[in-house]
Amino acid sequence: MRSNRAKVRAVSVAATLPMLAGALALGIPAAQAADHPLRDLLAGTRPAWATAKADKGATSDGARVSARVYLAGKDAAGLAAYAKAVSDPDSASYGKYLTAKQAQARFGATRAQVAAVKSWLTAAGLKVTGVTRHYVSVTGDVAAAEKAFGTQLHNFAKGSKTYRAPASTASVPQGLADAVLTVTGLDNAPHMATHDDELPPPDTVFRNAGPFSSYYGSKTASTLPSAYGTKIPYAVTGYTGKQLRAAYGAGTRTGKGVRVAITDAYASPTIAYDAGTYAKRNGDAAWKTGQLHQSLPATYTNTEDCGASGWYGEETLDVEAVHAVAPAADVTYVGAASCTDGDLLDALGKVVDNHLADIVSNSWGEVEAVQTPDLAAAYDQVFQLGAVEGIGFYFSSGDDGDEVASSGTKQVDSPANSAWVTAVGGTSLAVGKNDTYLWETGWGTDKAVLSADGKSWTDFPGAFTSGAGGGTSRTVAEPDYQQGVVPDALAKANSANGNRVVPDIAAIADPNTGFLVGQTQSSPDGKKQAYSEYRIGGTSLAAPTIAAVQALAQEARGKAIGFANPAIYAKYGSKVYHDVTDNPTGKGLAVARVDFVNGYDATGGLATSVRSLGKDSSLSAVKGYDDVTGVGTPASGYVESYRRR
Repeated sequence: MRSNRAKVRAVSVAATLPMLAGALALGIPAAQAADHPLRDLLAGTRPAWATAKADKGATSDGARVSARVYLAGKDAAGLAAYAKAVSDPDSASYGKYLTAKQAQARFGATRAQVAAVKSWLTAAGLKVTGVTRHYVSVTGDVAAAEKAFGTQLHNFAKGSKTYRAPASTASVPQGLADAVLTVTGLDNAPHMATHDDELPPPDTVFRNAGPFSSYYGSKTASTLPSAYGTKIPYAVTGYTGKQLRAAYGAGTRTGKGVRVAITDAYASPTIAYDAGTYAKRNGDAAWKTGQLHQSLPATYTNTEDCGASGWYGEETLDVEAVHAVAPAADVTYVGAASCTDGDLLDALGKVVDNHLADIVSNSWGEVEAVQTPDLAAAYDQVFQLGAVEGIGFYFSSGDDGDEVASSGTKQVDSPANSAWVTAVGGTSLAVGKNDTYLWETGWGTDKAVLSADGKSWTDFPGAFTSGAGGGTSRTVAEPDYQQGVVPDALAKANSANGNRVVPDIAAIADPNTGFLVGQTQSSPDGKKQAYSEYRIGGTSLAAPTIAAVQALAQEARGKAIGFANPAIYAKYGSKVYHDVTDNPTGKGLAVARVDFVNGYDATGGLATSVRSLGKDSSLSAVKGYDDVTGVGTPASGYVESYRRR
């Protein structure tokens, strides 16, 4: 299986700090510092790893610092309140969206606030290098940064490396507390490259070996050992748009008149060719002239650390999946300059500031422990501004289940943990003959390999390899729309007051029942590039699939859906959802896979394995809401349920 859910490289890597209920909704409140009576603290700006034990001493006064001071705007509480009201089907303000210009005028930072922030920063000796609607960027030496933010910058050991960070929580002058949301960049872990890089060529070609099923169960692995008391089918070649549209009740809707944006880092140099070729080869409607757009930065950075070429496949999957399910939707790809939070925030901000789309698919993220409260506040401000404009953000929930196997700690992913986005979980999907929906399980895979004598599966069912992300946040309070739907056993797993639970909704993700994607890739020797197709999965597939289904639903409604969670939960328990469980047939489920050992041809040999379905770490898909599939997956009737009557 190729891992395809892109990872964010955080600007500030630190353990998540405890947060007050509602902090994400209203921004990080500035608390007055006892030892600085005329200053207000910016919570979360001192990373948890900056401990006294790890302190290696003061950073040189002359060392350079680049930082961003995010602007709170003139009415943070009003922004959150209006975002909630326009998204609530029971509110009189439902659907009364603002234009981007109106949102900025009502909630954005004033000229006076920006001028005051700039004056404070320059007076401390910092140089203002840019001003956007969201932040003021500055550079300068450590001495100036320490003066501006009322803290000392020290060097701290973090693992085997040493990074700069504030020795105490940063602060701002009391008179600027209402203007400043937070500051990022005072710590420099991990190191960010400052030079501009050229985009590398595509990764080495990846292919799936056969045999395959053309639809679920069409080809049985009759010569391989049984699993769960029966002969099992081979994995599918890869579903295409026709099969996914049938499974999720697309009907006659095509997404006509709806704009979908996709954010990732970097940009595939062959996306237009690949998307057009894929559509032609797999029965999707041809792309019309001007239907696919790209909004790209002038330069790219940090391409080596971020693995730039690995993001090409992510972009390709997202674009082709959206078009396969919503073939008439307008698609805009917004590429970030790198995989850092700052650059990804810029991409999201570009969508909101220019209202490039009503639906935004995002197949990237990182574990919650990495996202500090200051970054969470910056993300949520963008999501709230989007909500008041009628823009909905859809984020993949992760591909490592409860994250214990990959991080050692049970946790959810961010930004999927935000109360202001729709977190998309994953399933294993069985589409039968004539595009008939058979069943779904929660995506979670155990893998066992074929024994040397070919007569059994070694240590069946084997070890956990991957699964849909989900669980209970430790930092985000339970939102209103989840109350009464999410069981207390989940909502109150980490706090008696209740927390956000992920995901909200789900779609196909299991790479063993995955989607066929087409991409130009490099030959093993790197000398040639050619288009080829392979099966892929992950919640990176689920997110654009749900975004595309929402495009169909918006077409049915005739108006933007906006932030969809209140509407999604309002439909809970109805027939518009498939209520997904781990055991839909009453017996164990598995598929057989034969893979190229080297990933592209048989010269390195073949590896045969059995992949059990519905085995997602400690997470379980059960009747009702669950932490693998949320309220379920769209069924026949879901799309039309948005139609205004």
